[in-house]
Amino acid sequence: MAVFAPVEPATATGKAAELLADVQKTLGLTPNMTKVMANSPALLTGYLALSGALAGGVLSAPVRERLALATAEYNRCEYCLSAHTYIGANTAKIDSGELDAARDAKASDPHTQALLTLSDAIARGHGQVDDAALQATRDAGATDAEIGEVIGHLALNILTNYFNILAKVDNDWPVITPRIVA
Repeated sequence: MAVFAPVEPATATGKAAELLADVQKTLGLTPNMTKVMANSPALLTGYLALSGALAGGVLSAPVRERLALATAEYNRCEYCLSAHTYIGANTAKIDSGELDAARDAKASDPHTQALLTLSDAIARGHGQVDDAALQATRDAGATDAEIGEVIGHLALNILTNYFNILAKVDNDWPVITPRIVA
């Protein structure tokens, strides 16, 4: 059972109504996560702003989706695993083998692998990463902009993972269950 009632776009008022209309216009749908986030227009505004800013960054959509999958698997967030598997397959055009590998922070492309390894190390180390791990990422060709965006995506994905887990948001995507359930 959801912890917060979703704010339905048809009955939303004020800032929540504006934000949900923007989500619908941008995505062509209004996911349950955004409806539940709309209980706090400040939260939804922050999520949309960070998500939008990072979408305009240097990391490609397929890399961003892989980062989201690795973080969702690590945090055991069914909602985000489901959403990013769907988006990864249908929008970013990532094949099923690569989607599955991303859940374990793996990729066939060495550059993408380095970014996933760094993101995983940051998450598991709670921000503490040794110099060798950072150097390995740079040795794989990662730029400072990419490294910075990896941290931004990790923060964004942890936000949505934790929110969806705590709020028990009803999953409106084809369900993908975490491999290890808490």
